[in-house]
Amino acid sequence: MKSGAPIDARDGHARTPLHVAAFMRKPDAARALMRLGADANALEAQKYDIVTIAAVADDVPVLKVALEGGCKAGNVTSPYYGTALIAAAHLGHDEVVRTLIAAKAPLDHVNNLGWTAVIESIVLGDGGKRHVATLKALVDAGANINLADRSGETPLTLAKRRGFKEMAAILEKAGGR
Repeated sequence: MKSGAPIDARDGHARTPLHVAAFMRKPDAARALMRLGADANALEAQKYDIVTIAAVADDVPVLKVALEGGCKAGNVTSPYYGTALIAAAHLGHDEVVRTLIAAKAPLDHVNNLGWTAVIESIVLGDGGKRHVATLKALVDAGANINLADRSGETPLTLAKRRGFKEMAAILEKAGGR
C-alpha cells in the first residue's frame, strides 16, 4: 500500500487491501491492516466480507484473525443474502463451521433462496464425511432441523431424497420430521 493511501482504498471490484489479504490467505497482513484501522466488516462488490472469503476458502487461520479483528460472524453477505456459515456448510468446510458456531454465527439464517446452513449442507452437499460432520456440528449446536425450504421440504425429507442415509439418521435421532 502506498504511503499516505487510505487504509480502506478500493480497487475496481470494491476490494480493500484487507479483502485482498483474505483472498491471498495472508493472516498476518490481515491482522496488521485491522490494527491500522481497516474496516473488518467492509463488503466488496459481490457483497463478501473477510469472514465469508475465509469461510469459502476453507481458510481457518484467516477466519480466526478476521473474527479476532472484529469481523462479525453474523454479517449478511453475498448476492444470496446469506452468511459465512451458510457458505461453509454448503461446501462442507466442517472446521470452519465449528469455528463460526463458536463465534455465535446465526444458526437459522435463511438466505434469499429460502435455505439455511442445515439445508445447504444437504442440498448442495455430497453426503460425504465433511458434509456429515458439518450437519452434525449444526445439529449439536442447536440449529432448527425442522425449518423447511420454500417448497415445504424439511432437511430430513431432503436427505432421504438424496439418499444420504447418515445425514438422515443424524436428523432422525435429533427429532427431525
